[in-house]
Amino acid sequence: MEVILGEIATAMASEADRGRVADFIPELARVDPKLFGIAVALPTGQTITSGDARVPFSIQSISKVFTLAMGLGRLGDELWMRVGREPSGLAFNSILQLEQEGGRPRNPFVNAGAIVVTDAILAANQPRELLAELLRFVRAAAGDDDIHINKRVAKSEANNAHRNWALAHMLKARNNLRNDPHRVLGAYFHQCAIEMNCVQLACAGRFLIGAPETALISVENVRHINALMMTCGHYDGSGEFACRVGLPGKSGVGGGILVVVPGRASVAIWSPGLNDQGNSALGTTAAERLARHMGWTVFS
Repeated sequence: MEVILGEIATAMASEADRGRVADFIPELARVDPKLFGIAVALPTGQTITSGDARVPFSIQSISKVFTLAMGLGRLGDELWMRVGREPSGLAFNSILQLEQEGGRPRNPFVNAGAIVVTDAILAANQPRELLAELLRFVRAAAGDDDIHINKRVAKSEANNAHRNWALAHMLKARNNLRNDPHRVLGAYFHQCAIEMNCVQLACAGRFLIGAPETALISVENVRHINALMMTCGHYDGSGEFACRVGLPGKSGVGGGILVVVPGRASVAIWSPGLNDQGNSALGTTAAERLARHMGWTVFS
């Protein structure tokens, strides 16, 4: 596999069209689009890497996987009363769909849904308490305590995420937000600003592969999260990712992708340039090449 990852990294280095970095968040606009990293974590703890796999990046919406795991662990099926489980077919920050559907977001991976999940697990706690709990969970999943929140990125998001502010106020107006929008978004922006490298992220994703030695949550919740990653993890590009890669995956506008190979491996890929749907352009290509090389798919 080391040879395969090396070949993929070399191929990605020669690509001219690398997508466009997330310039709507000023701190992310500064990231070098030439960077590329890939890591595969096995249930045994072994990791295979290539490229810039140890360069930290902002995981952004990949954090929604971890908060959803916390939400399901705490609330169970009660969570689905406030957020759906269907693909959106629209952009990840769409306001139109939320308004049309009465303030219940389509799924927990669009921004409105993730804000509801953050509100649900925040409950009456202070945002700093939730963030400390989230970091403990992520660090335990990764087996690495050197994972932190980039406060500059969080501030950059808070100052520029006008659509997220609009979504939060819409949710509050529709009685689907228990806390004040400022409290919820304060936690939300910081959770998205968690920094990890590909090795850390791949290791953290092992709790979703269904192996007994990496279990942190129930088997049922693993199944639910993987299903949602497959159908909703790449927003309105989820069907394309499912056809090309054939595995559950969750993207983030920082250019990262977490891919789950049930029973076998967790994969993290990072390339900062995004496609039109807000997913890593080269990351998707790399995931497709790796899956085909290894014969990994949930559809065989």
